[in-house]
Amino acid sequence: MPILNILRYPDPRLHKVAKPVTSFDARLKQLIADMAETMYDAPGVGLAASQVDVHEQLVVIDISETNDQLQVFINPEIIWASEEKKVYDEGCLSVPGIYDGVERPAEVKVKALDANGKEFEIHAKDLLAVCIQHEMDHLKGKVFVEYLSPLKRNRIKTKLVKEEREMQRHSGNRK
Repeated sequence: MPILNILRYPDPRLHKVAKPVTSFDARLKQLIADMAETMYDAPGVGLAASQVDVHEQLVVIDISETNDQLQVFINPEIIWASEEKKVYDEGCLSVPGIYDGVERPAEVKVKALDANGKEFEIHAKDLLAVCIQHEMDHLKGKVFVEYLSPLKRNRIKTKLVKEEREMQRHSGNRK
């Protein structure tokens, strides 16, 4: 199972809207396995297919300390969100090293399909609720920094573009 390449903000591909998954085949199961391995390797607690340049409505999440409780959400849909909001410091594998507070509903109820196409519902709160909402944003072409002020967002973009240039320059020197 290969480790997939995670797109880095401000890559424009992160803004593509994902299409619903319609085929529950071996390719999908392999993608889920590769995404899980990529997420654990990064390390992270969630990864949307959009972040690995596959624009399908697929999210993998594991908020356990032991990395053994993988949850798969295909074509997820929030069917209820609490009026109560909470601010969590969020980070993102596509925005490495950046963490900032984002206000979201404290609890959500989500309807989704599993890897076999079977529908399920889950009531999520705390970190899982944040994670689901964060990853679902990716499927809509939205990155968490878009909740921040334009000034913060531009600083983050400038910092990451500069880091990317540095990495490319250093990898170019090794050839």
